[in-house]
Amino acid sequence: MEAKIKVEHLTKKYQSQKGNAAIDDINLSIHQGELFGLVGPDGAGKTTTLRIISTVLEQSNGVAWVAGFDTKKEAEKARPHIGYMPQNFSLYPDLSVLENLNFFANLNQVPKTRKQVRTQEMLSFTRLERFKSRRAGKLSGGMKKKLALACALIHDPEVLILDEPSTGVDPVSRRELWVILSEVAKQGVTILVSTPYMDEAERCNRVGMLYEGHILTIGTPKELRENIPYEIIEVKAKPRKAMRRIVGETNEILDWRPVGDQLRLTILDTDSTVKRVMKSLTQSFRRESLDVRVLRQVKPSMEDVFVHLIGSQVSPQ
Repeated sequence: MEAKIKVEHLTKKYQSQKGNAAIDDINLSIHQGELFGLVGPDGAGKTTTLRIISTVLEQSNGVAWVAGFDTKKEAEKARPHIGYMPQNFSLYPDLSVLENLNFFANLNQVPKTRKQVRTQEMLSFTRLERFKSRRAGKLSGGMKKKLALACALIHDPEVLILDEPSTGVDPVSRRELWVILSEVAKQGVTILVSTPYMDEAERCNRVGMLYEGHILTIGTPKELRENIPYEIIEVKAKPRKAMRRIVGETNEILDWRPVGDQLRLTILDTDSTVKRVMKSLTQSFRRESLDVRVLRQVKPSMEDVFVHLIGSQVSPQ
């Protein structure tokens, strides 16, 4: 299958930047209808990558193609095929929801005969029909994101590129937004979305983990989780200070980190090791009369994958 987004040896170094490049030798291939997540912390290079692929920024080296067009040499040809939603999407606060949609339809030269139908489709699809007369500046954060998404989709792009679309919205709106993205992908639109949230990576067909300008790994969430050579144990007990001390003194725990009021322990990937650690913790907690709320083996998460990759100092692809 031909890739809708293809990137080879993409590198960007800003003139004001000293030392490492913002992104360095990135390679990606994303197919039609795929929901691909570019995941990494702030400063990893996600926005730079998306801006280059969206024709907003030119790379220092390498090539990016969207819908078969070179984004540097054929930017004008590529743009009609792209729907781009940056982090701070510029809605017009004094215009209504409907007026914003009409404006972006005109900007993207949607034919008049198609514009009315497409506008209604977007209002219905993003569940904004009841708010079509409300000014954009009066919308909630979640509704602003949905309107921005509708504006990016108004011209039927083949490729949708979203830079951290759920940042700054409430959990319910985040969930709704990802449901909509899943529906868009099912319609055959290729989606490249960046996010700093590891739980959102679980919703993607494939994930590329980006750190300090390098792609550490690419795969399905299932593949990435199964490749971790560790098992994970969750622990929650009171008093917490005693819990942490006991965990720190227990043999065969390779590492641990706090997640909320729990600890997440990294154990060597063997059933016998997990059983020994569970038994040792149970005995220590009982001996010191700790109030144990959670002590269980759990499946690795995407955050565990990322922590493992960073800790292992995996060589970039």
